[in-house]
Amino acid sequence: MKIGFFGVGHMGGPMAANLVKAGHEVTAFDLVPALLAAAVNDGVQAAESAVEAVQGADIIVSMLPSAGAVRGLYLGDEGVLSHIDKRALIIDCSTIDADTARDVAAIAREQGRVMIDAPVSGGVGGAKAGTLTFICGGPSDAIDRARPVLECMGAQVFRAGDNGAGQLAKICNNMLLAIHMIGTAEALQMGADHGLDPAVLSDIMKASSGDNWSLDKYNPWPGVMENVPSSKDYEGGFAVKLMNKDLGLALQAGLSTQSATPMGNLAKSLYAAHGNHGYAEKDFSSIQRFFRHKESSEKMNNE
Repeated sequence: MKIGFFGVGHMGGPMAANLVKAGHEVTAFDLVPALLAAAVNDGVQAAESAVEAVQGADIIVSMLPSAGAVRGLYLGDEGVLSHIDKRALIIDCSTIDADTARDVAAIAREQGRVMIDAPVSGGVGGAKAGTLTFICGGPSDAIDRARPVLECMGAQVFRAGDNGAGQLAKICNNMLLAIHMIGTAEALQMGADHGLDPAVLSDIMKASSGDNWSLDKYNPWPGVMENVPSSKDYEGGFAVKLMNKDLGLALQAGLSTQSATPMGNLAKSLYAAHGNHGYAEKDFSSIQRFFRHKESSEKMNNE
């Protein structure tokens, strides 16, 4: 199929590349020329404008950093919504608030177009490996239609409910992710402070009741696990500033229903403080450094 793609950064770039590998014709647009040039190296065709990217497309995929960017792309002064073929399916993979997802989808529907929200879980590693989980909101038939395309980029596709439900499920997941990453980092640091080897302690906890995704798949202690951000000076991956954004969305959603989110509130406070100490661009597993003692800092930096 012919696919118009918006946002080819850390996540969107590998996703677009996997669509090309699957045999689709992908035309992308991004406001950052360097990102677009990198996508071209992966076989993506570059569009000179957003409108050009949607011309003749069967599927539109967007992977953008904020609700404002999503509104701007589709509904702004130079928005592309009215330029999209009414037979095309619009898939927004950005993580944004549910109200924006519902609003943009409703406007698309009023214009005779179909749009779903399909935020992802799995991080940059999952985007590169094509093993992302897509958490979708929208009509069942639209998600069934999107499934073959999404499966070129991911391993699992879920329907959470109607438009906006995908966003709500995603922010619930990311709130939990932040909580267990913080708990994992805290436990590893306490063990290290008492002289335990973080690698051995990790193996013990993975075989015990403390096992969790952060410990098993994304260990935050440098050198314990290969090919994860903690072993690359916390470069790449899911930035602290993006985790802060998602936690803000989660707390906003909690307030709207008066849901009790004490752990989510604490996680937001810790990640906000961590970001303000120079870690905003680092991977969210760098929260490990938030807990280190002065005596252990040199040891961690040398590992």
